[in-house]
Amino acid sequence: MNKYVERLQNGIVKENPVLVLMLGMCPTLAVTTSAVNGLGMGLSTTIVLVFANLIISLLRNIIPNRVRVPAYIVVVATLVTVVQFLLQGFVPSLYASLGLYIPLIVVNCIILGRAESYASKNGPIVSIFDGIGMGAGFTLGLTILGLIREILGSGQAFGKQILPLAEDSYILHGFTPITIFVLAPGAFLVLGFMVAVMNAIKLHMEKKNKPALVLPQPPETAPKPAAKKPEAKPAEAKTSTEPKPAAEPVEAAKAEAKDDSSTSAESEKPAESEKE
Repeated sequence: MNKYVERLQNGIVKENPVLVLMLGMCPTLAVTTSAVNGLGMGLSTTIVLVFANLIISLLRNIIPNRVRVPAYIVVVATLVTVVQFLLQGFVPSLYASLGLYIPLIVVNCIILGRAESYASKNGPIVSIFDGIGMGAGFTLGLTILGLIREILGSGQAFGKQILPLAEDSYILHGFTPITIFVLAPGAFLVLGFMVAVMNAIKLHMEKKNKPALVLPQPPETAPKPAAKKPEAKPAEAKTSTEPKPAAEPVEAAKAEAKDDSSTSAESEKPAESEKE
């Protein structure tokens, strides 16, 4: 069960498509003029992503390697068509707001990237959780981006006025909308701020995890030099002591040869004296 939770955390935090991998920037910057548009685009992409991962994972051993990318596009295009008809039939206002960006889900880098790198190499259940994690990260990024732009640009949240405007006659001090955040430059500004915050969070998490990873390393490297020294000493002692037993029999043999020669010489002298 840990690998399923890991796939969810991976898509939301570690490999967030919007804030970390910087994928799908076209709908991210164009659609997020409001939180509702960002949420609708994110959920639509999540549905396509989950079912695309499931189908491609089930067909990974059937699809030939040479035509895998066209096959992926056909699967994704079919799912996008179904989602487009559902939005057009049940949520026509959201369908009108998203417009052309719904068909463009077919060529979204997130969907094709996960199909190629993960779904085509793993089982269906894990691929489903991978699609849910990546889709949740994409939806979260688009919704937060759209919410910030909507609050700063019009004082609204999900279409409801939460900050009283200064234009109203009965309010003395109201909120003055910053219209640049509703335009394209505002999308870049808010996205840059969100990426900076995500980088700070990742650095903070890495600093917390560093001590746990560094501490086990010294015990592994410390015993190695100590283990080499005791192995070398006995070997030197053996080589120095082995020749000594071999030298003692040679010296003993030489001494015996000298004793035999001296005894033979002494025995020859009395024999000569008797002859005389």
